[in-house]
Amino acid sequence: MFMPLRSPLLFSLLLLPLSIQQGDATKHLSAVEYTSDAQLKFPEHYREWVYLTSGFDMSYNPSAQMADHHMFDNVFVDPESYKVFVKTGTWPDKTMLVLEVRGAEGKGSINQKGDFQSGVMGVEVHIKDEARFPGKWAFFSFDDGKTAKAIPTSASCYSCHSSHAAVDTTFVQFYPTLLPIAESKGTLAPTYLHETETANPERK
Repeated sequence: MFMPLRSPLLFSLLLLPLSIQQGDATKHLSAVEYTSDAQLKFPEHYREWVYLTSGFDMSYNPSAQMADHHMFDNVFVDPESYKVFVKTGTWPDKTMLVLEVRGAEGKGSINQKGDFQSGVMGVEVHIKDEARFPGKWAFFSFDDGKTAKAIPTSASCYSCHSSHAAVDTTFVQFYPTLLPIAESKGTLAPTYLHETETANPERK
C-alpha cells in the first residue's frame, strides 16, 4: 500500500530530478558532435528520432539510370528540431535530418506482391550549423565508418536543394505531415511555390 503525498510541492520536487534526467537523455541522443578534424560523428540513435517519410526508387534526375535493384529511403529528424518546426514551420540551428537507404526485397516469408525493406545500404545526414557552414547547411555521407567529412559544396545536392526544396533547403514537399504546417505558417520557399504553380497552373 502506497502512502499518499501530503504536499503538492513535495510531489513536484520528487518529479524534478526525473524530468531533468529525461531532458538530458533526449538532448544526448540528438546532440551534434564533431571530431577535432571537423568530421561529423555518426548519430547512432537516429532511429529513436521522429520518422518523417519513406520513398521508393526516388530520383530527382529524369535521365538517371536505375540500378539493377530497388531501394527504399527513410527520413528521420532529431526530436528538438521537429518540435520547433511544428511551432514555426521552419528548422532551427543544429537540425539534423537523416536519410537511411535500405534495399528492397520482393521475395520473403509469405509475401507474394510488392516489396519490403531489407538491410541498410547507406546513411546520409543533412545538418544545419550556421556558425560552421557558409551556406548554413551541409551534407555528410556515411558508409561503414563512425565519422564522415562534409560533402564539398560543389556537389550537385547543394544546388538541387537550394533550387527545389520547399523549406530552408529541405524537401519538405515529400514529408506529408510537415508540408501542411509549412503552408499554414507561410514558410514555403518562393522558388518552390513558383515551381509548383508552373507545374500545376490550375492550382493558382
